[in-house]
Amino acid sequence: MRAIVNSGPNRLELKDLPLPEPKAGQVRIRTAACGICATDLHMISGWDRITYPAIPGHEWAGIVDDIGDGVDTGWLGRCCVGENVLSDGGEVGFEHPGGYAECFVTEAEKLRFLPDGFSLTEATLIEPLAVCLRAMQRLRLDDRSAAIIFGDGPIGLLMAALLYKNKVEYVVLVGGRDTRLKLAREIGADETINYHQSGDRLVDDALATIPSGFPNVVEASGAQSALQDCLNVAGKKGKVLVIGEYGQARFNFPANQLLLNELELIGSNASEEAWDEAVSLAMEGDVPLRKLITHEIPAWEYGKAMEIARNWRDAIKVVLKWANDHVSS
Repeated sequence: MRAIVNSGPNRLELKDLPLPEPKAGQVRIRTAACGICATDLHMISGWDRITYPAIPGHEWAGIVDDIGDGVDTGWLGRCCVGENVLSDGGEVGFEHPGGYAECFVTEAEKLRFLPDGFSLTEATLIEPLAVCLRAMQRLRLDDRSAAIIFGDGPIGLLMAALLYKNKVEYVVLVGGRDTRLKLAREIGADETINYHQSGDRLVDDALATIPSGFPNVVEASGAQSALQDCLNVAGKKGKVLVIGEYGQARFNFPANQLLLNELELIGSNASEEAWDEAVSLAMEGDVPLRKLITHEIPAWEYGKAMEIARNWRDAIKVVLKWANDHVSS
């Protein structure tokens, strides 16, 4: 098989590797498509979480093409996605090889069926959708009057769509790319704020229509400075959900701001207990996953794909393609 191997900081290589063999309770996935996540870019740049060589790719969709002992033969040939956190605590695409390879192994109990004909390219967005649904569980929407999201990446955009679907009355999204802000307004945001234009007025602009502050604040940008803005726009007894990726960043904010305003600071990570709902929503078409995919690129052109994902301002989600979009089981 071919695999895009992360062999060192900022170094990717296309290599021919032996096919992995599934052990008891495992399946081998033939990857159809895999999204490039901002977390992948952090990982490829150099992370102490992984050892080299590593094979990224946690936003995958594919077909089961081999099974280990004890796995139901009914899985063979089935299209699927799957939760990435395995029984040893490691994750597919991080500690375990992922969808940047034509094939990889995972645990059968983590899989979720996809119906015949569903786009496997679109299915790569089910993983970030599950991450957002987990975040929605953590947020607990007690007050649905308003919400503000910092970050116009795929997670921020999906959060806007989910807040709209959950009937939050007024949703604001803060970002820096006009293409993404336009999409945010199409899929659920009532208002968007371009922080390049607002500059030092960002908090004032955010509070212009909700002077008392937002009951729900979502930090999805991964920017170290954004958390202070989140606290500044949160209303009394508001909830601040943190869902970005921050590397080794440390936060510094006035403790009394949290205390005196009785704010809840909530962290959310990965996608635990959200996969069934994510697959169901994707099948129903209630969340516009396809609109987030701006580039589909053959996996062997990974250099081009990485350049687009890192540097093209109009890119939202770049997907590496190993196989055809629709595969019948």
